[in-house]
Amino acid sequence: MSNAAPKLAVIIGSVRDGRFGPVVASWFAEQARQHGAFEVDVIDLAEAHLPLELPAVPPALDPDPPRPAGMTDLTRRLTAADAFVIVTPDYNRSVPAALKAAIDWHYTQWDAKTIGFVGYSGASGGLLAIEHLRQIFNELNAHTVRNYVSFPRYYLLFDAAGRLREPDDPAAAAAAMLDQLLWWANALSAARATITAA
Repeated sequence: MSNAAPKLAVIIGSVRDGRFGPVVASWFAEQARQHGAFEVDVIDLAEAHLPLELPAVPPALDPDPPRPAGMTDLTRRLTAADAFVIVTPDYNRSVPAALKAAIDWHYTQWDAKTIGFVGYSGASGGLLAIEHLRQIFNELNAHTVRNYVSFPRYYLLFDAAGRLREPDDPAAAAAAMLDQLLWWANALSAARATITAA
């Protein structure tokens, strides 16, 4: 197994106008850098072309289907990642459409990799989206870790500069999730290497 730090992709799941996702993702990415065990890559889905019309043959059957040119960079970065953290609100008790499209356009990129979640929203703190995402990624043979970070009423928790007013508990939750992600990223990377070598 390589001694290189596992690559952690932090994915901003909302693309809507006025979204708060980049603020939350920036905070979490800094927590991941302070953790020190990962190479961190922040992926903003607003920068990718994500049509809702999927290819005729789903990625589960064709691991490399024809994708729009505007998705090439996203696919490359997802492929390179060893672990993911999805930063998501919940919309109408579920996940943002762009995030679901990004997931559905890919398959092997998630396979046998580990995933954590940072949720934010008005009342639920993104937990409704997180529960749906656990089901979705289970179908894609990804391992979601138990721990998560949640920001209910996020607009009261961050100041105008994007800093948490009371950072200690969220930082501790992030560190616990990152520890779980590191263990699973290393274990699954070793398992994938064994299968590839067989």
